[in-house]
Amino acid sequence: MIALGGIIGSGYFLGSGYVVGKAGPASVLAYLLGGLIVYAVMVCLGELAVARPIAGSFISYTRDYISPAWACGVGWCYWLTWVTYVPSEMIAAGIIMNGFFPAVSAMWWAVLFGLAITFINLSRVNLFGELEFWLALFKIVALLIFCGLAIMIFFGAIGGGDYLGTSVLLSNGGFAPKGYWAVLLTMVIVLVNFQGSEIIGLAAAESKEPAKTIPSAIKQITMRIISLYIIPMLLLVTIFPWDKASLETSVFAAALSAYNLEWAGTIFSFVVLTAAISCSNSGLYGCTRAIYALAQEKMAPEFLGRLNSQGVPQNATALSIVVCWLGVVLYTFDQDQSIYTYLLALSGFTGAISWISICWSQYNFRKQLSSAEVKKLKYKAPLFPYITQFGIWAQIACLIFVAFTEELRTSLYLGVPLLILPIIIYRWTTMRKEAVTES
Repeated sequence: MIALGGIIGSGYFLGSGYVVGKAGPASVLAYLLGGLIVYAVMVCLGELAVARPIAGSFISYTRDYISPAWACGVGWCYWLTWVTYVPSEMIAAGIIMNGFFPAVSAMWWAVLFGLAITFINLSRVNLFGELEFWLALFKIVALLIFCGLAIMIFFGAIGGGDYLGTSVLLSNGGFAPKGYWAVLLTMVIVLVNFQGSEIIGLAAAESKEPAKTIPSAIKQITMRIISLYIIPMLLLVTIFPWDKASLETSVFAAALSAYNLEWAGTIFSFVVLTAAISCSNSGLYGCTRAIYALAQEKMAPEFLGRLNSQGVPQNATALSIVVCWLGVVLYTFDQDQSIYTYLLALSGFTGAISWISICWSQYNFRKQLSSAEVKKLKYKAPLFPYITQFGIWAQIACLIFVAFTEELRTSLYLGVPLLILPIIIYRWTTMRKEAVTES
């Protein structure tokens, strides 16, 4: 449920408005492509996890099959993925609450939710787990309810309309009103919405029988992508005109409200709040454990690897919270939604780097094996090396497309240095240690 909490965030409920507004009904293709990328990443991670079931982070695979320096850069990038996404969730919650209470600025709501997330993550882990379970469950039920209502709207059973057919789907310019190029330009935001799925694979790697649980986990992830992402998106664009979608409100809530179902739209707006809190919870939990693991691997300052009396990596949590709050503070200076978009794009960049490293590690792992050793693998990524290469190059292409999108390009100016800087520092400290040892 923690993994699902990370996957189904307000980036899907709210950020999908950006994707639909940019690509039109063809945004469904963006989510299909995103689903294929997730599948490629998961089968690569699955092969590694079955062959070498390491309890912890995929950073260990990156270190062993690419290089320790790259693992350091990717590890810090993965941490950055979540500390940029968490404040975007807080801001998303603020935007939604501002819609309910226009007299109160979205900034103050973002601050309030930030304080709540800070308190929860500094508390005992069992409080976090219990809260996250119910929040994630609420989001899943809400998506199922939306699908049911959307189907009834489509057939004219509710909403005061007739059978819609393709009247909405192909209106205002057709299926791809801005061309299929627009689909590729939105991919980095789509990838943000899928981030967190790797947590499921890592959890399976820590199970007693990974050879059995990994294939099951991959199958479940595929089904969840179809049922929780692609089907709701397809239903959305068949009942709601794409040119009315925006970041100002949840596109799902707006779709239901357009058919005189304001009560359902209001409930769905509340769902976005739970999604923001839930994803912030799981995201902050994940990033603190990532930097804690980096400290254990001596790729981060030693004090970040300490636990308090309650078993919480308090120093790692405190650092992560401080950086998350910087994102909220930036929002106080620019509340026209551009900061929210930048944070999503930056999270997409750093998340893609992590997923590319998973596929790259699996590619190098398989290349090191003889034919006899490959036959002995209990789980093999299908269609190797094509599925692996697709996972790598499709994401590299998504990052290249970011450079052609003006409102997303800024994420590269921050994301690239934050990948390279830890690598340089790691190499410099390693060279110093080697020089001391030789002397």
